[in-house]
Amino acid sequence: MRTELLITVEPEEEKNQNIIEKKILQQLDKKNIRAKKEEITYVIEKKSIDARHRKIKIILKYRVFINETPDDNEKLPEWKQADEKKRVVIVGTGPAGLYAAFRLLEDGIKPILVDRGTDAESRKKDIELIRNEGILNANSNYCFGEGGAGTFSDGKLYTRSNKRGDIRKIHRIFTEFGASKSILTDAHPHIGTDKLPGIISGMRKKILEKGGEFHFDSLCTDLIVEKSSAGKKFRAAGVKVQNVRTGEKSEIRGEKVILATGHSAADIYKIISRISPESLEAKTFAVGVRVEHPRALIDSIQFHGKAMQQAAEYRLTAQSGERGVYSFCMCPGGFVVPCATAENQIVVNGMSASGRNSRWSNSAIVVERKPEDIPEDFRKQAESDGCPALAGLYWRTWLEEETFRHADGQKAPAQRLTDFLAHKDSKNLPESSYKPGLSVSRLDNWLPREISTRLSEAFKSFDKSMSGFVCDDAILIASETRTSTPVRILRDKETLECLGIEGLYPCGEGSGYSGGIGSSAMDGERAASMVCRSFKKS
Repeated sequence: MRTELLITVEPEEEKNQNIIEKKILQQLDKKNIRAKKEEITYVIEKKSIDARHRKIKIILKYRVFINETPDDNEKLPEWKQADEKKRVVIVGTGPAGLYAAFRLLEDGIKPILVDRGTDAESRKKDIELIRNEGILNANSNYCFGEGGAGTFSDGKLYTRSNKRGDIRKIHRIFTEFGASKSILTDAHPHIGTDKLPGIISGMRKKILEKGGEFHFDSLCTDLIVEKSSAGKKFRAAGVKVQNVRTGEKSEIRGEKVILATGHSAADIYKIISRISPESLEAKTFAVGVRVEHPRALIDSIQFHGKAMQQAAEYRLTAQSGERGVYSFCMCPGGFVVPCATAENQIVVNGMSASGRNSRWSNSAIVVERKPEDIPEDFRKQAESDGCPALAGLYWRTWLEEETFRHADGQKAPAQRLTDFLAHKDSKNLPESSYKPGLSVSRLDNWLPREISTRLSEAFKSFDKSMSGFVCDDAILIASETRTSTPVRILRDKETLECLGIEGLYPCGEGSGYSGGIGSSAMDGERAASMVCRSFKKS
C-alpha cells in the first residue's frame, strides 16, 4: 500500500528522522491507516517554507509505502544511436533545444544543433570579459551560447506549467548529468550558475555520443525553404548559417527544423516576417528594472528576524492603471548581471549561485505591456516593414538603446529606490553586486512615464506588505526588458507546426510558449515529440 501526505515541522526539526517518522505515523493514523515504524518506507516529494507568519514552518510532502518497497518509476529514457537518414536541425542549444535533441534520440532521429554562441566552457571567458572589462561579445554572452540564457544567469527550474509535460522527467535528466537530487523535492528547485555549465557540457557529450551534431559560432541567417505540398506556401528544409568568427557561409539541411532560439534572438523574427509575416503575432510582455537589497535585510523581513540557513525569497504583485506590476526571477543571495546582446544596449538580469550566499538579493520589478500600449511611431514602423507584430520588439530595442544613452559604457544607470520615489538625484549609490559597475542616473526622469509611474505606485504597495522594502539601501538598476518575448510564432495547437511554414516547429521562450528553463525544456520535448510522430506517418 502507498499514500501521499503532508507534515509540518519546525526548522530545527527538519533533519530529525525520529520526529519525521513520528509525524508520518500520526498522519497515517488520521487516514485510518494503521502501521508500525518498521513497516513504512518514505520518499520525500517536495519541500517548502511557510514564512507568512512570525512562526516559520517547513512543509514536507512524502510518498509513503506500507509493507512495500519503493519502485523506481522515474528511470531515464533510452537514448538510441542516431539514424543518419533521419535528420532534424535544431536552432538553439538552450533547454528547449537540448531536451528536443534528447527526445529525438529516444526515436533514433539525428539532432543537428546550431548555435550562434560558443560552447559553455568558452562562453565563460566571454562572460568574464563583460563583467570585468565591460567588453561585449554580441554572439557569446549571458543570453547567447550553449545552455541558453539560464546557464549563466541563474538556473531556476521552478515552473507552474506542469500540464505542458513531465517536469519530473526534466529534473531527473538534469540530475543524471550532475544536478543535486534536491531539485526533485524542493518547491522552488534551483541548480545555480556555478553548477549548470558543467551539467550542460555533460548533456552535449551524451548527445554527441549518440550521434548528434553541434555547430557552435554558427549564426542562423535564413531558413532554407522549398515549395510545400501540404497546402502551405513553404516547407522548411534546413538553415543557412554564417560562422561568426570566420565569416564562412554554409547550409545545414534536415527533414524538419525545430526553432528553439530564446527570447533575445530578434533577428529570427525578422527572418520569419520576411517569409511568412502572418505566422507572427504581437503578445503581452513586461519591462522594468532590477531592485537590489542587502540580503540580510530581505532575510530579516521575510523570516521575521529569525536566522535561517537559506536566503529568503519573495513574490510581489500589484495593479496600477489596469496593468500588472510584479516581481520576476527573484534571486535570493544573488547578483545582478549584464545581459545586452548588442554594444549599444543595456539589459540587466539576475542570477544566484547554487549556495545563494552572496551579500545581496535582487528581483526584476516589471510592468505589464500589452500590444495596444506600444507608441504609434513603432506600430507605424512595423506596418511599413510589412509585419505589424514586430512593433513591441522595435519598442523594446528602443528602450534598451535609450538605457545605454543614460549609461557609462556597460555601467548600468541606477538610482536609490527612495530617491526614485522622491524624484531627486542620488548623490551616491550603495555597494552593488553588479559588474561592470553602476552609473548614477535619474531613472524617474527618462524611463517612459507609463512605466515609471506604475513602478512608483507598486513600490509603495510592496512596502506595505513587506515593511522596510523601500529603504535607502535599495537600488534600482535599469533596464530589465527580457522577461519574455514581445512576439509569438504561431503554431498549430495539435501538431505544433508553424502555421505558415511546413516542417518548422517553433518552441520555447523565443517562440512565445514558455518562460524559464523548466517550461522551455518541456516545450522543446513536446515539439520534438510531434516531429517524431511526423516521421512515423511519413
